[in-house]
Amino acid sequence: MRGKLSAGLAAVAVLGLAGAPYAQTAKPPRPQVAIMDFDYGTVDNWWGQYDIGKGMADQVVDALVNDGSFRVIERKKLDTVLAEQDFAHTNRAEPNAATLAKIGKIKGVKYIIAGSITRFSTEKRGGGVRVKGIGIGGGKGKAMVNLTARVIDVTSGEIIASVKGEGVSNKGGDFNFSTGGFGVGTNAEEWRNSGIGEAQEKACNDFVAKLVTQKDRFE
Repeated sequence: MRGKLSAGLAAVAVLGLAGAPYAQTAKPPRPQVAIMDFDYGTVDNWWGQYDIGKGMADQVVDALVNDGSFRVIERKKLDTVLAEQDFAHTNRAEPNAATLAKIGKIKGVKYIIAGSITRFSTEKRGGGVRVKGIGIGGGKGKAMVNLTARVIDVTSGEIIASVKGEGVSNKGGDFNFSTGGFGVGTNAEEWRNSGIGEAQEKACNDFVAKLVTQKDRFE
């Protein structure tokens, strides 16, 4: 009887030891982040009333969700928290203490990503005309989009990472507005198929890839 009991206890111990590595290698919880609309005050404003900083933030959100390394707060929740404040472009890259405190009240959010679009331009060679800074038809060109953003701890205001994203397209720099008019947004198929749209998407994907490499800085 004692022999069977000892054998049983030994088996339990072995199973316990076998299970220990699995417990030790359990995946840590994914950091939860909120993405602010990007400031674009430093680039030429071709867009009239269209907010390219919001469009860029939406693309970064999509890229982060698809990567899966972070939990991303739903944009409507963030907008609701900031609704009481007239969030001007100049405040987007430099959120103040009151803004950080508001975002910190969203359950689980410890980090925000805030930054600027530092380049959003095209170089066009030969043919076509330009309307409000945008080329229509003809010629070849290159589109370039750069963004830079910081990850900020909402509880302390500490900047824990600074990341840049760059995108270049050589398939023809400008968006052909004759296919969709000035009301076309950055999620439209016509936009994504344009040179500037492709450069923007590459910049967002580059930014997310670099951010993921610094994930170990997040607690």
